[in-house]
Amino acid sequence: MRSFMIDCQFGTARASFPLYVGEPAVGTHPMEQQSAWLQRVRGGSVPTEVMDAFATLFTIALENNVSFEELCAYAMEQATDNSETTDENDAAPTEADNDSADT
Repeated sequence: MRSFMIDCQFGTARASFPLYVGEPAVGTHPMEQQSAWLQRVRGGSVPTEVMDAFATLFTIALENNVSFEELCAYAMEQATDNSETTDENDAAPTEADNDSADT
């Protein structure tokens, strides 16, 4: 089982909260129990887009016969890498860009 820190809503504030991912039962939403607990005990909610993303990943895991937990870890890693990377090559074209296009 892995945990992921997810920004959840608590009234008007957002705060990171750990959500735990394992191998959920087929036919259930993978975060259903945790979302209900967060609402009932802590008064918080998991954003809809996060719930939808976990549901999509669960469907993909089932269709491809891969571990839901591992797929979530991979997806979170990719999302983190993409948000931390600044691609300087996408800046305005330089003279070097023009030279390489001619070859």
